[in-house]
Amino acid sequence: MSEIKVNLGEHSYVITIGAGVLSRVGDIVASSCKHTAAAIVTNPTVARHYAAKVTASINAAGIRSETIIVPAGERFKTLRTIAKIYDALVDMKMDRCGVIVALGGGVIGDMSGFAAATYMRGIDFVQVPTTLLAQVDASVGGKTGVDLPQGKNLVGAFHQPRAVVMDTLTLDTLPSRELRCGLAEVVKHGIIYDREFLEFLDDNASGLLAGQHDLLERAVYRSVEIKRDVVEIDERESGLRAILNYGHTVGHAIEALSGYGKFRHGEALSVGMVTEALIAEDIGVAQSQTASKIANVLAKMRLPVNLDDVFNAQDIVRAIEVDKKTLGSSIRMALPVALGECKVVPDIDRQTIASAVERHKSLRYQG
Repeated sequence: MSEIKVNLGEHSYVITIGAGVLSRVGDIVASSCKHTAAAIVTNPTVARHYAAKVTASINAAGIRSETIIVPAGERFKTLRTIAKIYDALVDMKMDRCGVIVALGGGVIGDMSGFAAATYMRGIDFVQVPTTLLAQVDASVGGKTGVDLPQGKNLVGAFHQPRAVVMDTLTLDTLPSRELRCGLAEVVKHGIIYDREFLEFLDDNASGLLAGQHDLLERAVYRSVEIKRDVVEIDERESGLRAILNYGHTVGHAIEALSGYGKFRHGEALSVGMVTEALIAEDIGVAQSQTASKIANVLAKMRLPVNLDDVFNAQDIVRAIEVDKKTLGSSIRMALPVALGECKVVPDIDRQTIASAVERHKSLRYQG
């Protein structure tokens, strides 16, 4: 078991990582604050595997708990689902000393955190991520939110968890597609921050895809370290933290245009990272072949790297224009300078984006 502390003053918390730490959730919840009750928010699939264990742990710590089941999938990350969570919290007579425990992937974490940030003007929550993507990204940093039909995470709040508990054994029940999606975020961390880590991922792609525990635990730990380092410097994304958005500007557009169904987040992110690397090449931020090198690593993780012809360049630009990373009329993007280094470019020309989209559609990277 390992611990990583996120130092954010009064909002500091500890991330616990290891095999079998799910049984410690109750003790961690109890030690994080004096809680009267816990609402475990999860989906049917995760509940079947882990709800009983987490409930038993919380009850053993002397905290009353109830489980709130919400539908699985990005398309249910809506204000309507949040309203159902509010109703359940009221029904269980949750007060301001209560805590929400987010048990599941990134969608569960985002919604649970937003419900916690807004119910009674804010109550505690604890992240218990059970997917690789949630462990390495969504559960760390305090971003919460829901989607609108126009785009992802357009309604949300910064609300730091009281604690994060990452049991790497939960990755054993993860479908291979979801494991690959998580690896997209892991690779992203290497691209933007740590070339040596990226090389480790490239060298160990087959073992990571096979679910080797030692490799996955190392990937989770280093990814969390990287995100922790960035968040401690820039909690509210006013500067450095924006580099964590690499690939997400185009990736979110792909998700929105495909109706949050065809592409998982990690798959859209993978394609988006290649498109945005092409933009970096086109404006002289990155050297030529940077996109090709990035695509090669992602393809080793069996992630999509080519952009379907079905996507129209102008539609992607319009989707980007309503993204929350767009400021006024300016489209800003986190772009790779080299492998292991990234910078935020504040004003990307729309035609440059459209041209890169068209160029990406014409290329066919091989895995």
